[in-house]
Amino acid sequence: MQQYAELYERIERSLTALKHLQQGDLQGAQIALQDASEEDPLNEALHALLQTLLRRAREAERFDRLLHHINAGLLLDDILNSVYADFRDLIPYDRLGMALIEEDGQTVCARWGRLDGGTMYLRRGYTAPLAGSTLQTILETGQPRILNDLQQYLAHKPSSESTRLIVAEGMRSSLTFPLQAEGKPLGFLFFSSTAPNAYREAHIQTFLRIAEHVAIAVQRGRLVSELTAQKRTVERQNRALDRLNQQKNAFLGIAAHDLRGPLSLVEMSSTILLDDYIEVSAEDQTILLQDMRNQARHMMALIDDLLDVAVIEQGQLRLRPETLDLCQVLAESAEQHQRLAQPKGVRVALNPPPVAGIVHADPQRLRQVLDNLISNAVRHSPSGGSVQLTAERHESGWRVTVRDDGPGIPWDDQPKLFQPFAQLLTRSPRHERSTGLGLAIARQIVQAHGGQIGVESVPGQGATFWFTLPA
Repeated sequence: MQQYAELYERIERSLTALKHLQQGDLQGAQIALQDASEEDPLNEALHALLQTLLRRAREAERFDRLLHHINAGLLLDDILNSVYADFRDLIPYDRLGMALIEEDGQTVCARWGRLDGGTMYLRRGYTAPLAGSTLQTILETGQPRILNDLQQYLAHKPSSESTRLIVAEGMRSSLTFPLQAEGKPLGFLFFSSTAPNAYREAHIQTFLRIAEHVAIAVQRGRLVSELTAQKRTVERQNRALDRLNQQKNAFLGIAAHDLRGPLSLVEMSSTILLDDYIEVSAEDQTILLQDMRNQARHMMALIDDLLDVAVIEQGQLRLRPETLDLCQVLAESAEQHQRLAQPKGVRVALNPPPVAGIVHADPQRLRQVLDNLISNAVRHSPSGGSVQLTAERHESGWRVTVRDDGPGIPWDDQPKLFQPFAQLLTRSPRHERSTGLGLAIARQIVQAHGGQIGVESVPGQGATFWFTLPA
């Protein structure tokens, strides 16, 4: 009778456990089976089934949490840290690493790795070529690679630097999964263990699901990065369009003012000369013709400046450098501007004349910079003033300066000097007109030569413009 009672009790326990399993109550089934005899085949089978279901439940819970992290937009590093912590009691690994394929498609770069309680030698930033490697085979086949004896593998492939590094970390077996999204290879996920043969009977499906979720996170991160980059590009293009729109408006303002005025004077002068009812003396005719020529030159200078700005803005500035004697170029510029400045009572001097210095520069563009700086200095210098042109040799090259005796430049104006169409407060003592483009063009030319340009000025004490040229 005792035997029948024990048999009945075991059957009742098994039925109770089955009812709990049927209802999805794994904890209740576990309680029902906790005192079951290990020698009872039925209870043993139910216990094994329960352990499998408990493991799958824990696994499902971890994957739900992982998916939640991905959907919540966590950073990739945080997601991988969560994977490392959440799945270690379900599948074997002591080290987890991830590498991504670079944009060139030829290089693999370690992006993330974690090893608790040890020193990592294969760290973030480690790169290796993809072509001809076993990783390329993994990508081509889409199948994971299992190495259950890393030391033996290293003995057969001593050139594998990555294997040498993780063996030095204490790893003895590894499992590598390809990361793919929408058929596009992204990189690899590496599971490693300090125990040999850790992946001989690995739960491949669990590893595979982890790799699939990580691939989703990587792909989403890349999409976010691409969208962010596109947004920045659009914002940058919008700023460029705004700048171009401002320059267009400035150009229209110049066209309306700086071109309309001279054209009106040319039209008026030509009307007077052509009118048979107006008597014009030979002296007045000469004055009118000279005025028409000066207005035409002013308009041509303005048009040339506008064309130069357009070329520079489109990135089409081309230099034709030659080997030049800087001393000779400066002397010629000083002599030319001295003749032009003499009627205005301004003296232009190269002081002191530099020793011969060889530079590699575009002669036409270099003279354009000098002409702009010297003519500006002459225009802003009072009658009786002087413009000093100097050149000094430095270790890295030459520094050329142009100093005037003008009113100086207000502090608020100085940051605007080298911007196109800048409207400044400073005015020439003789009210001579300027397009406001010359300094912007000079800056681009100097920078194209590899030099720098700037200004030093104290209001009321003149101004010194300088630029450098590499030796």
